[in-house]
Amino acid sequence: MYISRRKTKQIQVGSVKIGGDAPISVQSMTIPHPRDIAGTLEQVQRLEQGGCELIRVAVPDMEAVDALPKIKSQMTVPLIADIHFDHRLALKAAKVVDCVRINPGNIGPWWKTEEVIQAVNDNGIPLRIGVNGGSLEKHLLDKYGYPTAEALAESALNAVHALEDVGFTNMKVSLKASDVHMAIDAYWLFAQQSNYPLHIGITEAGTAMTGAVKSAMGLGWLLSQGIGDTLRVSLAADPVEEVKVGFEILKSLELRHRGVNVIACPTCGRVEIDVVKMANELEHRLGHITTPITVSVLGCVVNGIGEGKEADIGIAGGQGVGILFKKGKLYKRVASEELLDTLIEEVELMAKEQDDEGTSSHASEAFEGLPMNLPTKEDLSLTPIRSSSREIPVLPRR
Repeated sequence: MYISRRKTKQIQVGSVKIGGDAPISVQSMTIPHPRDIAGTLEQVQRLEQGGCELIRVAVPDMEAVDALPKIKSQMTVPLIADIHFDHRLALKAAKVVDCVRINPGNIGPWWKTEEVIQAVNDNGIPLRIGVNGGSLEKHLLDKYGYPTAEALAESALNAVHALEDVGFTNMKVSLKASDVHMAIDAYWLFAQQSNYPLHIGITEAGTAMTGAVKSAMGLGWLLSQGIGDTLRVSLAADPVEEVKVGFEILKSLELRHRGVNVIACPTCGRVEIDVVKMANELEHRLGHITTPITVSVLGCVVNGIGEGKEADIGIAGGQGVGILFKKGKLYKRVASEELLDTLIEEVELMAKEQDDEGTSSHASEAFEGLPMNLPTKEDLSLTPIRSSSREIPVLPRR
């Protein structure tokens, strides 16, 4: 499948470009209250090591705002302040962070949003307009009866049009829902009527496994249609896991190439090695590698090199002796008890060689040369979703 990304306006959050021809970035949020500066920074460091490219911090009170300078001073990736209800928090945070996130549906009268716009403008940073089903404006709930995809899209478009009316365009938008269908439809509707970059996600997706599946289904569909410029996988789990899942979704669609991609056979009665244990240990022990390398773990010689011919390197088990192969060709035979350690050594060597040759820049160049056109009506009709059975509503300006 060839993915043609939606052409969007490009903005910049700190050092990270979002939209346009920039790679889709992966972000997450810290869990501790920012007053716990040490705990927050410990999580920030782990997120950065895990490849997180944007980190958002909840800012529920002035104590949190006051902690932002110390947190920001020790970060290497951009910092986003997540603000709800009290616009005064956004006014102070805008002096420190790289982006402010607000939801116009719960920020209060319009003049408060105008003050936030002035603050981010004065500090040269963008705004994220975040809309979700739990905080839709009352007139939209009265109109639609309950949160719907159309209500979410209209809320986001109302906010965008209102910001444009005062000359502000330095923004990205999100329309999150915990229902996968609603989220897909809302993003799709918005994408047909606006070219601002989109932060995509399935909010409150659930536990590590359930949330990963829901996110893969929802975000996978959107990304396959070219929709999405930055993403977060919302899990009730360690935020580092959110980053891992996010990159795995992008890697599975060949939209980003970062780190080791482990291919493992599903196992059966023919296996000669513990594939499950080896595959999990490989992911753990090779987690520090950022160079894109595909590694195959096959349980027997029946599958052998053939099943792993697309991998850069891999192993296949045997009775007492397994094989190590590279680029689809036998490299050497190895005693079964030495297979895993040998494979890890060879992968680390391969990563070093690629880094030395300067070939590890796939992630930052993932989209060079890709067409960035909005899908045509004919294209969209080939991959219908629930909304496409009806005419696309042209949502009104506020």
